[in-house]
Amino acid sequence: PKGVVLSHHALLSNIAQIRSVIDFSSEDKVLNALPIFHSFGLTGGALLPIMTGMKLFLYPTPLHYRVIPEIAYDRSCSVLFGTSTFLANYAKFAHPYDFFRLRYVVAGAEKLSESVRNLWFEKFGIRILEGYGATETAPVLSVNTPMAYKTGTVGQLLPGIEYRLLPVPGIDKGGMLYVRGPNVMSGYFRFDAPGILKPPTSIAGEGWYETGDVVSIDDDGFVSIVGRVKRFAKVAGEMVSLEVVEKMATLAAPAALSAASTQADGARGEAIVLFTTDPLINREALVESARKLGVPEIAVPRKILRVDSLPLLGTGKVDYVSLKRLAEAS
Repeated sequence: PKGVVLSHHALLSNIAQIRSVIDFSSEDKVLNALPIFHSFGLTGGALLPIMTGMKLFLYPTPLHYRVIPEIAYDRSCSVLFGTSTFLANYAKFAHPYDFFRLRYVVAGAEKLSESVRNLWFEKFGIRILEGYGATETAPVLSVNTPMAYKTGTVGQLLPGIEYRLLPVPGIDKGGMLYVRGPNVMSGYFRFDAPGILKPPTSIAGEGWYETGDVVSIDDDGFVSIVGRVKRFAKVAGEMVSLEVVEKMATLAAPAALSAASTQADGARGEAIVLFTTDPLINREALVESARKLGVPEIAVPRKILRVDSLPLLGTGKVDYVSLKRLAEAS
């Protein structure tokens, strides 16, 4: 529906911002299997190493879970970019020695699962650096670094990025994130106005990009994602984060993959539907997880659908559009 226009200035600015907080050097070798038609794969996985003078090994697909750890070992790679889903599968098939040369493993594009974080630390002794961004910001907005790291957050905002948090009705914690900086897009090309550039603008003002994410920022500047505005369900008048629902499912079944969606409900407005690869998970287990996390019972899904696998996009993210269709059809 829209094309994001990233100028050379925005891309180069984002590379400079990343390099100012993480110590990449010409001695490093990057292994990138992320598609470079995707903003994270392009900036982090291709342009950053080229502009830094690092060696770069490109692999055409992130889905060869057995091959990629072998390449990391065989080519002595020291930097790896990935999504939570891909990193989970690499860890599953890798020998501990495959990743012994890795200095930095950077995760983005989707929320890093707690089980993946723990697996990498226990099996390889590697602390994954989780970041956050958007295609419209070329893409990195924040990232944890070896010097500034806080578990459960996506790190501090990069230098040169201004931000505003504006309140969202019905959501108590955090606010909608608006950003402005040298890495923000030139604008959109929209399908209904071919060739006309629409510069970023929002209720925060001209040049401010609305991320669509509700975040909180602590006193030390670390950013925590509360959830996407689109990923909240209104159940009986209460705003429920679908990401919190997924966190409950992960606590109840750490080895399974789970994702939440919604369907229309005449009595309650919306109902939450949980898709999971775990054959045994039930509502009682989710209620117990909710108690442990301090989440109200209204967030516990009433409908649980078992699937062999979750639909994924080419970038490794869960395909929530397809899940929404399945939820409505069910």
